[in-house]
Amino acid sequence: MKINYPLLFSVALGSVITTGSWQRVESVRILDGLKLGEVVPQSPSMVMPKTADTPQLEGENLVDIQDINPEIILDIRYATANNFLKVQLYSVPRCLLRTSVAQKLSLVQEQLQAMGLGLKVFDCYRPLSVTRKMWEVLPDPRYVANPARGSRHNRGAAIDLTLIDARGNELEMPTDFDDFSDRAARDYQGSDVSPQARQNSQLLERVMTQQGFIPLITEWWHFDAENWQDYPLLDISLEEINAG
Repeated sequence: MKINYPLLFSVALGSVITTGSWQRVESVRILDGLKLGEVVPQSPSMVMPKTADTPQLEGENLVDIQDINPEIILDIRYATANNFLKVQLYSVPRCLLRTSVAQKLSLVQEQLQAMGLGLKVFDCYRPLSVTRKMWEVLPDPRYVANPARGSRHNRGAAIDLTLIDARGNELEMPTDFDDFSDRAARDYQGSDVSPQARQNSQLLERVMTQQGFIPLITEWWHFDAENWQDYPLLDISLEEINAG
């Protein structure tokens, strides 16, 4: 049976808004093995505001990708209503990643530029509270991480992105971003995906895996850092983070 996802989203989203279950979540820092929402002591791998008394450890920080490589284009969908929830979830359009992850993504951009192409990023670090909202609407682990375990995005170790040409136009892909259909899967062989779209998706996968990123089978746009498990879950809003 084919699920009408747009209808499902509309009904579920209306229910969430009506019941008021999307109340603002206070910023907390969450580690694996602790209950969701439990406040924990400061950890060196946690993101903290920059102060004279707060050391910034190389390789552990969240950094802004445009500070690393400003040639990477941003289209942070959750900072707009142009996403599957049709609601703005981020107050600022930022792509924050762990330092080593951002550096590897920059290498991908450099490789693509030599081919007359580039990267456009849809999502990077995602606060855990946003993942909870997504799960309320679409509790399907193929497409949304169960907040009880958290997402690679919540660790600053995952990227959603696509390819663009030298003029900034997106290359044809099997689907749009956040398309929850079989066509978005990397192993989909249906005739309703053009050979060019499949070739572009394979190119994106190839250049990303060459830098160690791990592709998600159900989403052509999603890639995880190979060491994602080294980073703790975070639930800090994007505007609170002083990246660097």
